Amino acid sequence: MPIILNQNISKYKKYLVVLSSLILVLATALVFMFFTQKSIKDNDKDYKKALKENYRIFAMPIPEKLDFSGEEVPLNRFDVRESLDKELLTNTYWQSQTMMMIKRANRWFPVIEPILKKNNLPDDFKYLALAESNFTLTVSPAGAAGFWQFMKETGTSFGLIINEEVDERYNLEKATEAACKYLKDAYNSTKSWTNAAASYNMGKGGVLKNMQTQKVSSYYDLQLNTETSRYVFRILSLKLILQNPRDYGFYLRKLDLYPSIPTYTVPVDSSITDMVGFAKKYNLNYKLLKEFNPWLRKNTLTNKEKRIYNITLPKEGNIFYDQLLKNVPVETFILNDSVK
Repeated sequence: MPIILNQNISKYKKYLVVLSSLILVLATALVFMFFTQKSIKDNDKDYKKALKENYRIFAMPIPEKLDFSGEEVPLNRFDVRESLDKELLTNTYWQSQTMMMIKRANRWFPVIEPILKKNNLPDDFKYLALAESNFTLTVSPAGAAGFWQFMKETGTSFGLIINEEVDERYNLEKATEAACKYLKDAYNSTKSWTNAAASYNMGKGGVLKNMQTQKVSSYYDLQLNTETSRYVFRILSLKLILQNPRDYGFYLRKLDLYPSIPTYTVPVDSSITDMVGFAKKYNLNYKLLKEFNPWLRKNTLTNKEKRIYNITLPKEGNIFYDQLLKNVPVETFILNDSVK
């Protein structure tokens, strides 16, 4: 009996030790959870306080006066003012897209501006190109392509070559020339640059038909589809933001901008059977050849018509940012000394 009793006592001691350990662990966990929950509550309180004190979303200022291509925008009208406000908010608070627009504009505006000037078109139409494509080589669901978003039929009617191997909708200089022709024609028909801009979205015929049906002559008086109703106001909002980025919260340094890249052209009046080999001939890879000539759509250029095509190539030694940035005018989008 004594041996059995001693064995039972020993067993109970083991149980007590295990039970004590479990109680200790549970107590520790409860204490930890208590202080952790208290810490979370305290941090949440501090977070909410910091949010309340520091987080701000501002309404965008509407200018007292605004024009498009020298034509006054009637901002005294509630419908016009609120339409502009909507686009300003949309483009200001879609920060990533608008920031990219500002960066790209520094590279592509210098290409577009002299072409507009040569064709006696208002400089404001560079913002139309930006509104059309965000300066990306996008293709719309309807098939419009390039910075100026030409449909194939419209592009060819204004002198662009569009086939399997060549698509000049992607040639910025030639597409800008074609856009100038279209806009001049639209201006002559609709009698205003603002109406011409609207016609770029819905077609000259559509604008003229609505003007006749509604018996008004101004874009701002027309009841149009949603996209065209917003279109000119989107252009105006981009004009305001890019002309005054600081007013809308966009701060850029010189090194943040996309610089213009010095190039030269090689005229070609024959066929090219291998674009990769052609690129190698000029110490360039195929990727960069297509980067500078997106209008070349295939790896070959048959050129049966023996046309002269100017192929753009980057100047040697000028593709490095530290050199390119030296040519960026400090005043372009730089806002103050602290962000240079």
